[in-house]
Amino acid sequence: MNAPVDPAALARVSLEDKYTLERGRVFLTGMQAIARLAMLQRDRDLRTGLNTAGFISGYRGSPLGGLDQTLWRAQAHLEKHHIKFQPGVNEDLAATAIWGTQQVGMFPGAKYDGVFSMWYGKGPGVDRCGDVFKHANAAGTSKRGGVLVLAGDDHGAKSSTLPHQSEHILKACCIPVINPASVQEYLDLGLHGFAMSRYSGCWIAFKCVTDVVESGASVEVDPERVTVRIPDNFPLPPGGLNIRWPDAILEQENCILCGLCERYCPDLAIEMIPSAIAAYAARGDGAEGETVQSAEVGD
Repeated sequence: MNAPVDPAALARVSLEDKYTLERGRVFLTGMQAIARLAMLQRDRDLRTGLNTAGFISGYRGSPLGGLDQTLWRAQAHLEKHHIKFQPGVNEDLAATAIWGTQQVGMFPGAKYDGVFSMWYGKGPGVDRCGDVFKHANAAGTSKRGGVLVLAGDDHGAKSSTLPHQSEHILKACCIPVINPASVQEYLDLGLHGFAMSRYSGCWIAFKCVTDVVESGASVEVDPERVTVRIPDNFPLPPGGLNIRWPDAILEQENCILCGLCERYCPDLAIEMIPSAIAAYAARGDGAEGETVQSAEVGD
């Protein structure tokens, strides 16, 4: 038991593994998982022959007050994956910039097949973006892009001036909500969220509660860990659900109703993520256990 250990037999570990290890187990905080999620999406697209880029913008606010610092520290890794981080002057301008990324491919001269984007902000920041969210969601997302809305919700006002919950305003904007219950689900459900956004043509909200986004955990990273099933039993309107030009106002409304009405939302989630029904069922602490139970019943 006192025999020396051969250093060659030990795994080489680096603090940068959280962003560089292609497959395996790493320790991530909730903030770092958001940065790694964008890198995983780029890796997945490359494996399917898509040359995509990423764009992240928003405005700091609890519990996402430290996200910009995390992204700045990871900037070299983000740029290697063709991901641009640009903090917004405010929440509205950040959301408007992300709306613009979904227009890549609509006009000649695009360098990428599409741009996947993430907006971030605190709960009251979600409230003030209703105008942009409604218009951008009605316009649609690119089928090779997709948008996640990272809504930072501090239910107990642990580090905020007000307790807040974003589901109500997001529902008013016809944006469905994914509610991850762990750091691992930030990666897994985040990839599902991009897939849902691309399929439905809608912005997808990603609820970031204080107890998860400010925590850390040992998680599995693997670009092929998540399997997405594209539904083949949903009738789509002529021209599909994604952003296009020209697009009349009433046609945009019909696309929203087709892709996101109360009858389709849960069905779409179960069809595309049968092992993660908590995206719509989970609410609050301890929801991860409920996720497993719901998935077993659903399967």
